[in-house]
Amino acid sequence: MANVNVKFNNKDYLLSCDDGQEESLKSLTKFLDKKYNELKDKLGNIGENKLLLITTIQLIDEYFDLKQRVAQQKKKLDELANKFKEIKKLAIRYKDGKENEINKLNQELDNFKKTIEESNNLYESMLDKTTKSLEKIISNTETISKVQ
Repeated sequence: MANVNVKFNNKDYLLSCDDGQEESLKSLTKFLDKKYNELKDKLGNIGENKLLLITTIQLIDEYFDLKQRVAQQKKKLDELANKFKEIKKLAIRYKDGKENEINKLNQELDNFKKTIEESNNLYESMLDKTTKSLEKIISNTETISKVQ
């Protein structure tokens, strides 16, 4: 434990605190002394005990007000976090839906390509057969012409 000399209301006090907390204790005492003197200037000399009580009540009021605002901000942050999670879920669902749609379109495209290839092969086969038939007809016509 460390001992610290502090000044409050123009009086010196020796206080104890955990090692390493000396500067923090001095700062807190300085803050309290400032608040106390502000009230003393505002209210006059109403007695040290009453002034200490009013100072304490004011500080506790500020503390509870701050604590309530922090709780409200935490609640707002929690609400935002929940909305973010909801938006994230919607985005993931949308992405998954689009991926499924893309996969389906790719399958349809592959089927269409296959159909085109099959049609192309059928066309080429028909063209070959037609060409052979025409060649045969021409050949037969030439043979008939030579015979006459």
